[in-house]
Amino acid sequence: MLDTFREVHTPEGVALRLPAAGPVPRALAWLIDLGIRFLLLTVSAGLLGILGKTGIGLYFIGMFALLWAYPVVFEAMFDGQTPGKRALELRVVSADGAPVGWLASLVRNLLRTVDMLPVGYGFGLVASLSDPYGRRLGDMVAGTLVVHAPRLRAAPQPPMAGVQAPAQPLQPQEQVAVIAFSERAAQLTPERQEELADIAEPVTGARGQPGVMRLLGISNWLLGRR
Repeated sequence: MLDTFREVHTPEGVALRLPAAGPVPRALAWLIDLGIRFLLLTVSAGLLGILGKTGIGLYFIGMFALLWAYPVVFEAMFDGQTPGKRALELRVVSADGAPVGWLASLVRNLLRTVDMLPVGYGFGLVASLSDPYGRRLGDMVAGTLVVHAPRLRAAPQPPMAGVQAPAQPLQPQEQVAVIAFSERAAQLTPERQEELADIAEPVTGARGQPGVMRLLGISNWLLGRR
């Protein structure tokens, strides 16, 4: 049930930390996809039923496509995400963090027939709980991993402040600290902002909210926002 990180290194020597997803979010994503497929099959059954035997044939073709092609197409064409995975902010990637390809997606989904045994994804659940990265058998064979992939959200804007030069020259580490405060200010509560600004009173000459605004003003000055 625990989510953990898989660290991989790119050929350039960059370390990537992949937040592997456990069986619970993966099961919820699978249930969402199952509901979508069931709904599509139900609607198509009603529409194709009026075509008689031809409709029945088309229905079975559509059933096959939804059961087997649905996850492969979505994972290969939509950055490793089916609608269910997108809703749960999950993504299938290669074991090295690269985007998943058609072959890997095909293999991992075909091996669901093994993971489903003997009932209720029994083998897949045992493998997922035993593996440190929550992989089922299909992922192990295909060399894939399901990771958390939170959507990018716009960064909150810091409180508006003017431009104010520091009363005294700042050391490089002090400049970095002031700029870091301004970048994080919008994510902090007013109380926490004031608490941090009070520490910088020797630089700003003020405490509380006035100290916060002076810190932001000094940051604007350091960043050249004249």
